[in-house]
Amino acid sequence: MRSAARAIAVLAAALLLACESSQEGSAHVTIPAGASLRSAADSLEAHGVVANATLFRWYARLSGGARDIKAGNYVIPYKIGWSALVRALRDGEGIENRLTIPEGWSLAQIAPALAQALGAPEDSVVLATRDSALRTELDVPTATLEGYLFPDTYVFGYGTAPRTAVREMTQRFTEMWDASWDARLVELRMSRNDIVTLASIIEKEAQLPEERPVISAVYHNRLRRKMLLQADPTVQYALGLHRDRLFYRDLRVDSPYNTYKYPGLPPGPIASPGRASIEAALYPARVPYLYFVAMPDGHHEFRVSSKAHEEAVRQARHAREPKP
Repeated sequence: MRSAARAIAVLAAALLLACESSQEGSAHVTIPAGASLRSAADSLEAHGVVANATLFRWYARLSGGARDIKAGNYVIPYKIGWSALVRALRDGEGIENRLTIPEGWSLAQIAPALAQALGAPEDSVVLATRDSALRTELDVPTATLEGYLFPDTYVFGYGTAPRTAVREMTQRFTEMWDASWDARLVELRMSRNDIVTLASIIEKEAQLPEERPVISAVYHNRLRRKMLLQADPTVQYALGLHRDRLFYRDLRVDSPYNTYKYPGLPPGPIASPGRASIEAALYPARVPYLYFVAMPDGHHEFRVSSKAHEEAVRQARHAREPKP
């Protein structure tokens, strides 16, 4: 009886497939988490992907593909065959995942999120960020594309190759970069990598948007005077961890990213900066400040002299002390 039912279902499916949809393109179909085959089939029929939900349900059951339907937002061609459709629902082929990369995320944060969205091993994503051809195209002197995976919202199909996704993210960076900024690089006597590196530090430091150009000015002023940048986020990057408060032993870490130990900018970005931080790096405020300290409410106090800065640091520490 089972073989007879299978034959009937296959014949019915063949008849329906013979009357294939005349629609071109693809349908966007959402299969909610925990959805049954019945509800999934009904949704496919409502979107015009299958002509008859009941027959498709029989076909899926008899072909052994009715279990473990993967939830997600699918993009399904109207002319897809039922065998391929069953496989897509079972394996998650055609699922689109929306991924938002916030400003200030590092590769250590981006890689696992991107791997999950693509359904790929994290190691393969990390490898894609080391792509030598892409680094050459972008003139990136470091070993990875840190800083060049532009923070934005992306939609990736499940199963997209990591290299394809990484290329799209770097292409977004290239599209964002204003050609007029190249002349500004000449004025500043800085490379694009220098600016993206500085912008990544600004991105990690600034909590208030209006402070970005002022923070940028502090670093530009220190660079001109050949002072150490002494940027805490670069030390945290060198340590490979985030601490709200750095200790003196942390400042001794031997890394070219330790701007308390090595002069100038670090070799490359420490995170992916947004456009606003890049613009701040290119166009700093015209202020004389050489120091700043973060206050508990998120704003910074800026000072010209080290003595005044030390007093601001004491005030910041006092403000952080628990009140009786």
